[in-house]
Amino acid sequence: MKTKLNSMRLLEQHKVPYEVVEFDDSMRDAEAIAEALGIPPFMVYKTLVAEPEGGGKPVLVLLAANRHLHLKRLAQIAGVKKIRMAAHKDAEALTGLKVGGISALALTHKNWPVYLDQPAMELEHILVSAGQRGVDLRVPVTGLMRVVRARIAEVGEDGEEVES
Repeated sequence: MKTKLNSMRLLEQHKVPYEVVEFDDSMRDAEAIAEALGIPPFMVYKTLVAEPEGGGKPVLVLLAANRHLHLKRLAQIAGVKKIRMAAHKDAEALTGLKVGGISALALTHKNWPVYLDQPAMELEHILVSAGQRGVDLRVPVTGLMRVVRARIAEVGEDGEEVES
């Protein structure tokens, strides 16, 4: 990778070590990316954009590839009545990034709440998007939390997506 992304500069500013992991930029599914890289899916984190119904700041959720967002729990934790996943086009419009390249590291200037799913706390490093399709960064969980000011919350679960 020749160009340095803002997410990398930000990590360097905060003295957080990282490793660049590249893959085919046509891939957007975190589980497929984990498989292609030969990494367990619980170590590859996707960044989801959720919107409180009735307005308010969008929320970013970092969730392992093999887990699904529990919207009702996220709404409770975020202190809103109801929250929904942003449609792809809305997520792209809100973040200015393409789906598959949405990164909490590239959006710190927006000061949106960031929630990191609880199981990440059991890991030393996770892979997160660098803010561009085809590029992930392997970062220490504690360093990532500090830089994106993530709150730890049990917002995901194994199995199918839960809407209720």
